Amino acid sequence: MNDWTKEELQRTLTEVARRSTTDPQFRALALENGAEAISKINPKPLPREMTFRFVDNSGVIKTIPLPDPLLAGHGELSDNDLESVAGGGDPPPISGGWSKIAPLDAKLHE
Repeated sequence: MNDWTKEELQRTLTEVARRSTTDPQFRALALENGAEAISKINPKPLPREMTFRFVDNSGVIKTIPLPDPLLAGHGELSDNDLESVAGGGDPPPISGGWSKIAPLDAKLHE
């Protein structure tokens, strides 16, 4: 991911989301040009293979990103995953969408 860390990307995208709730001009920019909005928060260039598109989720139609598809051969659970499921522990993390930038609230699992 170029020289971006996961933590840096998460902080940057979280700040884009936060700022878009209070700044209508920034929100319009994020909806029109995600990369430019990100550059207002963090001027470091995004990796070429990474594109972000922000959507307005404030209307009656809600957008819910689906998890990334599983790659062939990754359909089986690891021993740790099986133990978590059997032991009632935390489920494995969901990949894709908002879960990549904002961790799920632990209270949702209770």
